[in-house]
Amino acid sequence: MDSELAALAASGATTLVSLMVTDSWTHARDLVGRFFSRSGVDGTAITNLDTARTQLLVAEVTEDTQTTRDITEQWHTYLQRLLLAGSATGDDLRDLLTSLQRIANNSDLQPSTVHNDISGGVQHGPVIQSGRIAGLTFHVHHATAPTQD
Repeated sequence: MDSELAALAASGATTLVSLMVTDSWTHARDLVGRFFSRSGVDGTAITNLDTARTQLLVAEVTEDTQTTRDITEQWHTYLQRLLLAGSATGDDLRDLLTSLQRIANNSDLQPSTVHNDISGGVQHGPVIQSGRIAGLTFHVHHATAPTQD
């Protein structure tokens, strides 16, 4: 593997691991998941990300820096294997890394002004104002109209 791709994999692993312990992880995880699915990686990679995140959160509380280094090295090796196998190109990983760095710098998560008007009478369901919502499901039970005999 040439030195540019090795450096790219190392940078990708470092950025990925650093984002795992932030509030931005959900957004970053979605991007990484799409990257892995395009690369033909099986679903265990996402499970491994979630496991690594849990370990990192525990390590952060216990100030265990060795776990952070170990997990960073694991993801570095994983990304290198993807590049060596041809499952992902350097450009693919570079694009992912650019997106992850944007998230890390909060450049695409700047607050913005939102104005919503609700009209049409009484609302019988949830009304939410938010800049970004992911993975939200509402279970609404509708009252059934009485039947006429």
